Amino acid sequence: MASADLTSKGQASRRSREGGFADAAPHPLLSLLRRLAGRVVAVVTTLLGLLFLTFSMGRLLPADPVLAITGAEVSKEVYDRVYNELGLGEPIWMQFLAYVGKIATGDLGTSATTGQPILTDLMTIFPATIELAVIAMIIGAIIGIPLGITAAVRRGTIIDHIARIVALAGHSIPIFWTGLMALFVFYAKLKLVGASGRIDVFYEGLVTPMTGFLLIDAAIQGQWDVFYNALGHIILPAAILGYYSVAYISRMSRSFMLEQLSQEYIITARAKGLGTRKVVWRHAFRNIRVQLLTILALTFGGLLEGAVLIETVFGWPGLGQYLTRGLQMNDMNVVMGSVLTIGAVFLTINILSDVLYRILDPRTR
Repeated sequence: MASADLTSKGQASRRSREGGFADAAPHPLLSLLRRLAGRVVAVVTTLLGLLFLTFSMGRLLPADPVLAITGAEVSKEVYDRVYNELGLGEPIWMQFLAYVGKIATGDLGTSATTGQPILTDLMTIFPATIELAVIAMIIGAIIGIPLGITAAVRRGTIIDHIARIVALAGHSIPIFWTGLMALFVFYAKLKLVGASGRIDVFYEGLVTPMTGFLLIDAAIQGQWDVFYNALGHIILPAAILGYYSVAYISRMSRSFMLEQLSQEYIITARAKGLGTRKVVWRHAFRNIRVQLLTILALTFGGLLEGAVLIETVFGWPGLGQYLTRGLQMNDMNVVMGSVLTIGAVFLTINILSDVLYRILDPRTR
């Protein structure tokens, strides 16, 4: 009897401990809600920080937003009236709250240069920049990743030296100088590509905007003459942007692969008789995918920044040229709206990267 009582008491104590541990374990739904809440707080905080930076930039730069609207030749009465309408006489914290409220409703202000809402202008021009950056990104990834991996596998050979020279030149030569030289050679001398702009004047208006991406819209509507003309215009600036992304992607791919090739599991795989291709692409490459994803995300954001110069050189009607014109005309609404757009794209890319991390690497789930 005593033994039975001790056994029953031990089982009850064990069930009590197990139940206590079970109660202490968080519910999967509750854990998911906590992660989502943390992500929302991080995104909102980042957006507020971005809004504060763009607002501060608009107030600190030596440009008068009133004169950008009224012009230099304006009476004091008109100047004061516009000054008060813009709310510039209010305390700075009230101006910031008003700015955040407008952004929350999609009001980025009105461009003093075009006379249209900033959001309308961005919806018209931003697809051109995205189209240019996507093609450059494809070029950079297709060439940069295999080049970097091959350089790592054949370390010390001529291929490795070429990859390092490509990376060094891409980081050293100014992008606007490369753009000017490329225009001189491939357009002025060889006549292999189109002139500046997105398309020849003859083809303007033949394609109805649907997605905003001219190549896609022309292909959907069967306007192949327009498609090839647009391709002739975009290929050179995209190739230059792509080259600079190749320099960065190949260098990082080489570094990541060299690190993996020195790991013990690679030595074991080779000892088992696996070929170089299987060892590199089936084993080592799988372990650098997440790192490469980060590099590609950062590269795409960098392409949007590089597009500011390359669009100016090639007369590309995108966000870069729009921002440059806004700076030249002291149109702070354009500058702030463009910077906010680039920052929002960076934030979106980071969120998508985090989601893909969880898909590619189960350890982060």
